[in-house]
Amino acid sequence: MQRIYLDHAATTPVRPEVLEAMLPFYQGGGYNPSSVHAEGRAARAGLDDARERIARSLGAKPREIVFTGSGSEADNLAIAGVARARKSRGRHLVSVVTEHHAVLHTLESLRDEGWEVTLLPVDSEGRVDTDEFAAALREDTALASVAYANNEIGTIAPVALLAKHAHERGALFHTDAVQAPAYLPLDVRELGVDLLSIAAHKFYGPKGVGALFVREGTPVAALVHGGGQEFAMRAGTENVAGIVGMARALELAAGERDEAAERAAGLRDRLQAVLCERLDGIRVNGAGAPRLPNNLNLAFLGIDGDRLLARLDLDGLAVSAGSACASGVVEPSHVIAALGLSPEWSRGVVRLSLGRLTTEEEITRAGEMVERAVSGLRTAFGFSNQAERGIVGSRQGTAGGGHF
Repeated sequence: MQRIYLDHAATTPVRPEVLEAMLPFYQGGGYNPSSVHAEGRAARAGLDDARERIARSLGAKPREIVFTGSGSEADNLAIAGVARARKSRGRHLVSVVTEHHAVLHTLESLRDEGWEVTLLPVDSEGRVDTDEFAAALREDTALASVAYANNEIGTIAPVALLAKHAHERGALFHTDAVQAPAYLPLDVRELGVDLLSIAAHKFYGPKGVGALFVREGTPVAALVHGGGQEFAMRAGTENVAGIVGMARALELAAGERDEAAERAAGLRDRLQAVLCERLDGIRVNGAGAPRLPNNLNLAFLGIDGDRLLARLDLDGLAVSAGSACASGVVEPSHVIAALGLSPEWSRGVVRLSLGRLTTEEEITRAGEMVERAVSGLRTAFGFSNQAERGIVGSRQGTAGGGHF
């Protein structure tokens, strides 16, 4: 039978309309937009038009859109660029333990250069406490960065409120919104953020292209040096075809957002209900918090997540595991670890993320595949139910915060 793809949080396929918009810039229009001849000017026109369209979709000004090679690069530019540009104000940064590695590793790098970083904990549903966030801000805080929606469990942060707290203390605010464009409101004025990162391949655009919204007047030191492209914030010849594709993909996502969110939530909830009804020892991570409508992150008691992932892949279902391999040892991801789950729960985590073309028939089949795989693995490894093992499910509360 045809395979089922439920890993849209990792990447999405390029839409036909997006590919159609890109093709002219891979063919006769594929010139350098910095060149002054007619061919270069035509490429520049395509680039400028795409910038205006992306700005319009975000409620921004064209001058506030900086193109990058990925969402990760946009996060790096936002955090390291602002930190270095504002170091005279202070060398303190605030973020959350469940951020994407593009944020966390950038913060680690800055720590090694002398910045102090406060990482806030989350509760058992992945929520950061807004009062704790406000209390962590100091007079020397240059920047705070909190993801709009978590890439693993889908928890949505109250970005507008967090940005308000940051501004009250004189700090700038960045949000990694890479998971947001297909399903969440994305007006930068309403969100009140100073910087916002997106990546085209998360909303049916091409890979290898992202964008950073930089509010007018926000100081950002360049990380990539060379020519004066992207308002001297990011040197290098722009990927015009990819940027044009991103603009088209973002327009389509914005136009379909409400309908897509409602549809995805309905299918997700149906899959969640079926699995929770048919299987014991199951936990829905993030279910107690606002979360992305297409995200379903599940923990199964008595299951190894990587074995489950492999079994589902063989059966024809593509999903992601909630674990990472470090030095040959499989460990829970940093996001799952931060929820405070016991080891018996945290080892058996998978993420299913739906897409715009996911069908009801696929959801039915996916539910059957997961049920069969979980039951089969539990039988194979001698697990019957929680009571037989005497396992306590999860530790509620917070975990993993601190300074580094």
